[in-house]
Amino acid sequence: MAWITRFLTAVAFLAVGVIFSPETFGSKSGGPHSLGLYPFIKLAHLLSFSTAFGAALWVTFIGGIIMFKNLPRHQFGNLQSKMFPAYFSMVGVCCAISVAAFGYLHPWKSATTPEKYQLGFLLSAFAFNLSNLFVFSPMTIEMMKQRHKVEREANIGDEIGWSKNQEAAKTNPKLAAMNKKFGMIHGLSSLANIMSFGSLAMHSWYLAGKLNL
Repeated sequence: MAWITRFLTAVAFLAVGVIFSPETFGSKSGGPHSLGLYPFIKLAHLLSFSTAFGAALWVTFIGGIIMFKNLPRHQFGNLQSKMFPAYFSMVGVCCAISVAAFGYLHPWKSATTPEKYQLGFLLSAFAFNLSNLFVFSPMTIEMMKQRHKVEREANIGDEIGWSKNQEAAKTNPKLAAMNKKFGMIHGLSSLANIMSFGSLAMHSWYLAGKLNL
């Protein structure tokens, strides 16, 4: 039940932040947008975007690399096959919330050109994540499972890194063909993930420009 404790702690800090926010004490500094649902919609956008951006940063550039360099390859692949659907689902939901919140806060007819571009970036991140969730990731996982079966027959896969796979592929045409196909599908999945991250990064630059520190 440790996750319940962490969740309740996060909710408690969020409640304290809402209680002591300027809007709670009647501040008019934000104009009409500081009233009603606007603060909560802004919060939903900020939390959803930051969750998606932080998860993408960690999985793409930190967590995945560390696991690949320290786990046996088949163990790493099996872990990724369980983690990626959850990762793409979470980021996709967060992107959808960010799109809806940003679109509500900046209606298309009255939005400025930069705001329209930002909505486009958020929509792009959402679309790239959907492509990974429903197309590239399932294909990659299925191809990985097929290749694992061939590798187990060759008594490889428990090592860390690609060295034994590359050596075996030189004398195993079936494995070499699987490597090529897996590399292509995995490359498309990685490209979609990078494009999603890049779109989120563009929006982070926009949000940074809005800070008044």
